[in-house]
Amino acid sequence: MPDQSAKPIDILGIMDLLPHRYPMLLVDRIMAFEKGQWIRGVKNISMGDPIFQGHFPLQPVFPGVLIIEAMAQTGGCLIMQEFEDRAKKVIYFMAIDGVKFRKPVVPGDQLVMEIKVLHNKGKVCKMRGEAFVDGQRVAEAEFMSMLINLPEGK
Repeated sequence: MPDQSAKPIDILGIMDLLPHRYPMLLVDRIMAFEKGQWIRGVKNISMGDPIFQGHFPLQPVFPGVLIIEAMAQTGGCLIMQEFEDRAKKVIYFMAIDGVKFRKPVVPGDQLVMEIKVLHNKGKVCKMRGEAFVDGQRVAEAEFMSMLINLPEGK
């Protein structure tokens, strides 16, 4: 990804872009992005995350499915910037391909997600995501999403 990028987005800006809220909001900060092209976000993994009460109490591991969700939410932060009426829209998964988990993610880790747009056809977008801890790739996937207009009055 190029070094040139837009200014970071804090948690309040992320909450303006995404409908997710605690405990399902899995992006803490957007570090850099190039509109319509790529984005880099961060999720700080804390023992205080409620998932660790059951996954796993004696050997805490951040679930792979939540790593994929964090990557998708980071991609959503990029895509939702394109829409003025984003409060009336939501993004749904359509497909997830090529998922690989390479190393466990544990409390104390900082998950850095890098997402690239492969193609965007307006309502349907395909992206490739990679997640890193300390510069080592811990997960990767390609995912496709669809933008849906929420029903009036929601």
